[in-house]
Amino acid sequence: IEFFGDEVERLMTLHPITGEVLTEDTELYVFPATHYVAGPERMNRAISGIEQELQERLAELERSNHQLEAQRLRMRTQYDVEMMQQVGFCNGIENYSRHIDGRAPGSAPNCLLDYFPEDFLLVIDESHVTVPQIGGMYEGDMSRKRNLVEHGFRLPSAMDNRPLRWEEFVERIGQTVYLSATPGPYELSKVSGDVVEQVIRPTGLVDPEIVVKPTRGQIDDLMAEIQARAERDERVLVTTLTKKMAEDLTDYLLENGIRVRYLHSEVDTLRRVELLRELRLGEFDVLVGINLLREGLDLPEVSLVSILDADKEGFLRSERSLIQTIGRAARNVSGQVHMYADTITESMRTAIDETNRRRAKQIAYNEERGLDPQPIRKKIADITDLLAREDADTQELLAGSGRGLSRGVGPKAPAAEVGRHATALGSMPAQDLADLIEQLTQAMHNAAEELQFEVAARYRDEIAELKKELRGMQDARS
Repeated sequence: IEFFGDEVERLMTLHPITGEVLTEDTELYVFPATHYVAGPERMNRAISGIEQELQERLAELERSNHQLEAQRLRMRTQYDVEMMQQVGFCNGIENYSRHIDGRAPGSAPNCLLDYFPEDFLLVIDESHVTVPQIGGMYEGDMSRKRNLVEHGFRLPSAMDNRPLRWEEFVERIGQTVYLSATPGPYELSKVSGDVVEQVIRPTGLVDPEIVVKPTRGQIDDLMAEIQARAERDERVLVTTLTKKMAEDLTDYLLENGIRVRYLHSEVDTLRRVELLRELRLGEFDVLVGINLLREGLDLPEVSLVSILDADKEGFLRSERSLIQTIGRAARNVSGQVHMYADTITESMRTAIDETNRRRAKQIAYNEERGLDPQPIRKKIADITDLLAREDADTQELLAGSGRGLSRGVGPKAPAAEVGRHATALGSMPAQDLADLIEQLTQAMHNAAEELQFEVAARYRDEIAELKKELRGMQDARS
């Protein structure tokens, strides 16, 4: 952008390396740095509403002798208003969204559901967990906001920056498909028990065999089962009731020469992903967990799930939890579930009966059609694999240009630059194109090292376009 005083004189697209002017532009889109953007008229109207609410709330606090809270609220709100007047934004501006949107007190916030057509189809996956969470989001948010308002950190209107209430969510949805291996009472009530079952797997895999064993000597029995699975290069999941039990069991198994790790809520999120990948790769044989070994874990290498203290009734040993845990062994041809219990509880009986019902149906289907269950061959994906493949392909391509790929430290290109080079491809010499590919490859590695995997993937996609262009140039020359 070239200025003459305070006027824009020229808009140009420049070559990122040579600085050569590629195109003269007549317009340029500049996107805001934040989603929270409003025009001056709306902002002035919102500020008037905020100041009026502030005076009303201060009077209320002072009447109830909450001087400290009143002073805190006055300072915070006046600072925010000054920031909005000066720069059009303040930290936490979303807490004033009711005033900026012009909504009535208590009204529902705008959300993505408002923009769908009337006949849209909603699919709720793992609905037995998702449906309760939809209502829980509002209650959790309101509990936190109420404290902020009571102690003078926010105006009462901050409570209108919130998730939808359950009834507001229901008003906005129409035809809905609830997906779950263990549907909850709400979903079942909506269909009057008329559930569509999908228990037949395309691979022919059947639900695991369930074996109930006594708790006496359960650890020795568990170790013997682990050794048998490890010899066959298979993996084992063990679920306990508490973090302490998970850690103590892990320590005991380690002392006995078993390659084991534990997984619970205090383990960092990225570390959890690494642990699951390492389990699949065979870097250890056993993963001990509590409530994390349930929905969404797709581990074809796991042939045994051991449930300790299966007869201890409660949330972690409810019918729904047991069925979900049993399902972790359903990705393996020889999958088994061992429940260690001295009595068979009602939850155990229901879970075992339901699993056996599904298993019988699956086996009968396979026998009728002569199907042989096939193991799932699921690739163990990793960002490092992607980078290695890209490096090899880029090295081969650049070698054809008479150069190789150098992997130095290099400049760290910001994420905003991703995608800016595509428009200049037609006028870019092959040598400059090769330079740019090398530069973006380095930027892709830098993004991956900083765990910015989405940015790295965008660099990968742009590099693919550039390499396609360079290959075309090489083919034309030959």
